[in-house]
Amino acid sequence: MKTIITTAWLVLLVGLTALSWQGMAADKAASFTQEELDQMMAPVALYPDSLLSQILMASTYPTQVAEAAAWSKKNPDQKGDAAVKAVEDKSWDPSVASLVAFPQVLDMMGDKPDWVKQMGDAFLDEPDKVMDTTQALRKKAKDEGNLKTTKEQKVVIDESQPEQTIIKIEPADPQVIYVPTYNPTVVYGPWWYPAYPPYYYRPPGYAFGSGLAAGIGFGIGIGITNAIWGGFHWNSHSVNINVNRYNNININNKINVNKKNVNWQHNSANRKAPRAGAGNRQQTGQKKLAGSDKRQDYRGRDAQREQARKTLDRKGMNPAAERKKLSGSGGDAVRSKVGQVDRQRAGGGTGKERPGNKAGNLAGSGKRNTPSEPRRSNNAFSGVGDGGRSRKGEQRGSSSNRSLQRSNSGGRSAGGGSRPAGGGNRSIGGGGARGARR
Repeated sequence: MKTIITTAWLVLLVGLTALSWQGMAADKAASFTQEELDQMMAPVALYPDSLLSQILMASTYPTQVAEAAAWSKKNPDQKGDAAVKAVEDKSWDPSVASLVAFPQVLDMMGDKPDWVKQMGDAFLDEPDKVMDTTQALRKKAKDEGNLKTTKEQKVVIDESQPEQTIIKIEPADPQVIYVPTYNPTVVYGPWWYPAYPPYYYRPPGYAFGSGLAAGIGFGIGIGITNAIWGGFHWNSHSVNINVNRYNNININNKINVNKKNVNWQHNSANRKAPRAGAGNRQQTGQKKLAGSDKRQDYRGRDAQREQARKTLDRKGMNPAAERKKLSGSGGDAVRSKVGQVDRQRAGGGTGKERPGNKAGNLAGSGKRNTPSEPRRSNNAFSGVGDGGRSRKGEQRGSSSNRSLQRSNSGGRSAGGGSRPAGGGNRSIGGGGARGARR
């Protein structure tokens, strides 16, 4: 029998281990589907390599991109290297600052912040898939006859690696960058994921001609010297930085290395937004809902109440029945008992009157509390539940009145005998005392 139980536990343990490994594999699975990757990369896949690399780097800092887009909108005449110099005092990542050289690009990114964040999350999670998706989109555009060399750009086909053909897009003039404009649902051919239509950006004031409807259009070229310093190593799926250009424009964030090129590394200190990818959920955690800490506190109190209820059940006590006992005359008796205990505590715990304060301990005596007596609060609820004490005081007052009236039947009644009944309490503590002395 023992052997059977041990075997059962081993089977259960193996099963749980398998489920655990499956959960870990799911966490490491793709953060974004291919449909999502095609959708997010379609609007920019046909941009020049150097500009696209800096767009991807900047997208990993979505909050700063929004700030840069707002700045660019307020400074529409600023562009090129001069615009990058104008934001030297900003705390933005250099990749973000470099984009102010291209107002059209920042206008596009500022118009769709959710897309920017999604693209940045994908590039941080799976840069290889983002870059492979870009290459696949370029091939589709080329096969459709819409991606080709023009006076604004050069399309270079690199077949040096047998496993993959690389399509590069370079400026025709290294000193001038033309930002392409195109309709993603047309330039790649009929869109293959109807449920995932790509974002289509239309530059403000751009004149759309028949040529653009079927291909790629270009606006005014932006002259640059150092504002563009990024590039791709397509085969190794990495982004490289031209150190000389970078240091010439980013004087406050120089790279101190003796190399011409270095690989880009994400600076998490400049990111002010949580990452959404499945592969990063353990790093960033899930955002709490407003008030969740209070709800947790209530749940804890509920557990305490449940524990108290179980304790009462074990002792044979029914809270509902006990509450019923406190209603009506039974409740009056309980409250009277509680009042008696309170009075005993106030009098020193003996239940007897203190010497020298006999009159003061009578109900309604009018005598002020002495320093040895605890001062009772005087509010709208004073005396509630203490009816027995009040009735005894009234009885003693009536008895005293009758006694005084008999002893002074021929003369004036102490405390104003002509007064209506009910002034007996005052005759005890005031006039009654004077009549006794006479």
